[in-house]
Amino acid sequence: MTSFDTVAIVDWSGGNDTGPRPRRDAIWLGLTRLGQDQPPAYLRNRTAAETALANLIDTERSAGRRLLIGFDFPFAYPSGFAQALTGRADPLAVWDWLEAQITDTPRANNRFEVAGAINRALGQGRGPFWGNARPRHDIAGLPRTKSGYANPFPDRRAVERAAPGSFTCWQLAGAGAVGSQVLMGLPVLTRLRRRFAGHIAIWPFESLDAPVAFVEIWPSLIAGAVRRAEAEGGIRDAHQVRLLARALSRLPAPALRAMLQVDAPEEGWIMGLGHEDKLEQAAAAETGAATPLAPPPLRDDCFALPAGVDWTPVDDALALLRTRLHPVVAQTELPLSGALGRILSRDVTALRANPPQPNTAVDGYGFAHASLTTGDQVLPLVQGRAAAGLPFDGTVPPGHAIRVLTGAALPEGVDTVILQEDVTATDTHIAFRPGLKPGANTRRAGEDVTAGTPILSAGRRLTPADLALASATGHATLPVHERLRVAIISTGDELVEPGDPAGLGQIFDANRPMLLGLMQQFGFEVLDLGRVPDNRAALRAALDRGASGADVILTSGGASSGDEDHVSALLNEAGAMTEWRIAVKPGRPLALGLWSGTPVFGLPGNPVAALVCTLIFARPAMARLAGADWQTPQGFDLPAGFEKSKKPGRREYLRARMRDGRAEVFKSEGSGRISGLSWAEGLVELPDGAAHITPGTPVRFLPFGSFL
Repeated sequence: MTSFDTVAIVDWSGGNDTGPRPRRDAIWLGLTRLGQDQPPAYLRNRTAAETALANLIDTERSAGRRLLIGFDFPFAYPSGFAQALTGRADPLAVWDWLEAQITDTPRANNRFEVAGAINRALGQGRGPFWGNARPRHDIAGLPRTKSGYANPFPDRRAVERAAPGSFTCWQLAGAGAVGSQVLMGLPVLTRLRRRFAGHIAIWPFESLDAPVAFVEIWPSLIAGAVRRAEAEGGIRDAHQVRLLARALSRLPAPALRAMLQVDAPEEGWIMGLGHEDKLEQAAAAETGAATPLAPPPLRDDCFALPAGVDWTPVDDALALLRTRLHPVVAQTELPLSGALGRILSRDVTALRANPPQPNTAVDGYGFAHASLTTGDQVLPLVQGRAAAGLPFDGTVPPGHAIRVLTGAALPEGVDTVILQEDVTATDTHIAFRPGLKPGANTRRAGEDVTAGTPILSAGRRLTPADLALASATGHATLPVHERLRVAIISTGDELVEPGDPAGLGQIFDANRPMLLGLMQQFGFEVLDLGRVPDNRAALRAALDRGASGADVILTSGGASSGDEDHVSALLNEAGAMTEWRIAVKPGRPLALGLWSGTPVFGLPGNPVAALVCTLIFARPAMARLAGADWQTPQGFDLPAGFEKSKKPGRREYLRARMRDGRAEVFKSEGSGRISGLSWAEGLVELPDGAAHITPGTPVRFLPFGSFL
């Protein structure tokens, strides 16, 4: 099995913790999942890296995705070393041996001491390792430099001899100290292999029939693509992992299989060596400013009505839009700080449990419930305490208690907490009454969310609470759609700009300010193309500007079939126009079409009809184009505060507001009464059939807020 859904690349480090700020010569993780690049992750030390890798493996396995992880250090030593060190010519035996010998914390490790011990045992203190970076601290058997060095094994593996510019795995200090990466990396891989036993295969030593593959890589194979990206700024290590993850994820299956056809059972191999041209090509596809993943264009007939249809009921029109449209905006990745209000482009699962560890819900004292006796309790206190972010480093013995503060991880030996108000305490003991239940006042690890659990669904508009959930479960970034860009055009010779002199028969443009405001409320980017006279050439030029700069074009006026209805005429000329005569009041004519592949919504020129058609038809359609779920406005039934007789055949929307628990409607239904739009707080929706509404009759009220 050589196909992978997710590719991760790790740029390793053999040094100490590098601090909270991203920097070079640290550990970086690049990830491409299902063809989509993720922002490179900075990991300040090997402890953080091991946790991140374990979480990644958990996430991909839970989602049923095959995962390849590449590490930029050798998986094996030159021939003869494994046999001499472990008694077996098996590189994985070296992994186990090193994991048992290496001790490692973020600030210190014993790699030089282990190398010196190997040198004394196998090379009479003169090799194979060299390079001691610790000033004023000599290591017995470990030369500081290559001076006087004697290696009982080959200096390089066959793969290094075939890779100009590569470094030997025996060097522990100085530029190109790959040896330290190996000594500090293989123990981490060993622990992951043990933790996920049976689920990880090590290439090229094992068959890749497990859901996760570990492979050895070398970022210099795509040096050209990295240089071009680095020229635009940023950290080289971050560019390397991002581009190599992309390259491997985009390789055709035959090319990937060819790279994996390697016979190197003792020394291992660098995946992709000899195939640099294919990797460079795949990496360079989007080098530089990342081009977001773009969806396919809409079909030319996406707005076509079924044969024989003339007047279209509202529900049928909405159903056609729902089934024919799909997102037209690209997908990208944003930090949480920039994701509010954006639309998720794919499902998101928890990378980490919440809470990540069992913790206390109160200030108090923790102990093992099983160690309690009957009757009143008196427990000695251990020295120290556990606080949020400052865990207790030790075990609480049975029959003892420890001071704990809200949010603190439960120390080993603690499963129950008693409120501080319920105890009598001294510096050395606490006393309390019986009756406390096991697990009281504690939170279980993952009781809110477990790692790998879906937390947010594609198509959701992100809220502040969503950002909190994403952050708590390990996400620094989220996959989102780019904002929908909407171009607004008002048409008609009769229109003048508000504030300009208005001649006889001219009116101020009310639609454009209204539509611009609505689009901003919807969270879209707006391109204001101004007023266009009843001139076909001018309108054509405006539509061209809209198609080149926006994802959707919204026009008002000229959408019917009269002599001066140039929107309909131009869309008909383009061959992608449908005039939807919708059984709705106010409204009826709605011109829908494509202009140079960009969807156009031709709204009526009357402001009331333009608003109703925007809310009822354009709003859910544009939400779908923006990547959101199809949105049906949430309404509720109210007793009517008015009387009306309605004829059958058209659905009607009345400007309305709610007062004293009843729905009031505007005094006039005239579609020229713009004041009613400002007066209203929503719409009353009356059904398609005949109806006689009297005060108290239940009617459907749709608040304007339900369309946002």
